[in-house]
Amino acid sequence: MARTRISTQVAIMGAGPAGLMLSHLLAQQGIESVVVEIRSRQAIQETVRAGILEHGTVNLLVDSGVSDRVLREGDRHDGIELRFNGESHRIDFKELVGESVWLYPQTDVFMDLAARREADGGDVRYSVTDTSVHELEGRPKLWFTDADGQEFELEGDFLVGADGSRSHCRRQVPEAARTQSFHEYPFAWFGILAQAPRSAEELIYANSEHGFALISQRTETVQRMYFQCDPTENAADWDDDRIWAEFRKRVNGNGFELKEGPVLEKMVLPFRSFVHAPMRHGKLFLAGDAAHTVPPTGAKGLNLAINDVRLLFQGFESFYGSGSTTLLDSYSDRALDRVWKAQHFSYWMTSMLHTVPGADDFSRARQLGELRSVVSSRHGQAYLAEAYTGWPGR
Repeated sequence: MARTRISTQVAIMGAGPAGLMLSHLLAQQGIESVVVEIRSRQAIQETVRAGILEHGTVNLLVDSGVSDRVLREGDRHDGIELRFNGESHRIDFKELVGESVWLYPQTDVFMDLAARREADGGDVRYSVTDTSVHELEGRPKLWFTDADGQEFELEGDFLVGADGSRSHCRRQVPEAARTQSFHEYPFAWFGILAQAPRSAEELIYANSEHGFALISQRTETVQRMYFQCDPTENAADWDDDRIWAEFRKRVNGNGFELKEGPVLEKMVLPFRSFVHAPMRHGKLFLAGDAAHTVPPTGAKGLNLAINDVRLLFQGFESFYGSGSTTLLDSYSDRALDRVWKAQHFSYWMTSMLHTVPGADDFSRARQLGELRSVVSSRHGQAYLAEAYTGWPGR
């Protein structure tokens, strides 16, 4: 059966927030795109993922006309608490750097973008199979089979791989043309969704001799929380009583008590640091998790993806508006500048808050000294606040 040929300006593989945001921004400037995604729309929508949005990400969602739902239904947080030795220390973002973040699940970001692209008549094709990419150094082609079994060849001026941490596009870059940097962590997060009132109005990042814990929020009656665990841990081995006992060891004390309730979901979430460089090969551009992943401690993953897309959009807008390739040629360097800052911040937060298995007394005392240095210094607090809320774009 012959493949049906489709031609566009920018072909995009991946219909997560990065791919859909890029398609949306391009459409606003009259630049054509087609988005191809192996998952179904429902499957993406049902993959529950937490989300802290930097102010720049929120501004782009609202100002570009995707939706203002984040402002209406998201929770603005003006700070976080660092908790260690049983005491809480608030980092006041607004007072330190004049910015905030929004607690707004990544799932909701996807739903807003998917609804906007549908309303605007965007060409987004979910549930495709048999994907392969060709001619990355010429005029790239993306082969796929749609949900009805029809085979297509999508040809574009450029191809954007926004297809996640298991990226097919990334694997097509020759080994000689890439550098991949990894850091594996000796721990994971045990995450729960619990039916309980909020224990705090802002996120609590807790360091304890028993390991790290993160107390987050979801709604007035359902909360999301995490504690450090071994990557080989089996969530099925933990009942509610054991889970809450572990949280209490890590966060309760000095008048603070976690509000508890039935555990609705539980999972083990391993993570790592990863960077693929450069983020361009020929006419292929990588964005988001296809090019880099970070530990969740710094709340940077989705925000980095959106920044990649912002830079890519600037490059495509310049190319199709004036023929200049300057911004596209500098995309990788500009994106990686922020990626490595985020890698450092995420690694720093992770190493400062987690307990390394087998750590000796010196390591524990040094870690507490580091935490005290941060909370006792306005400059230390300001660095954390600036990095957490998001560096200025360029």
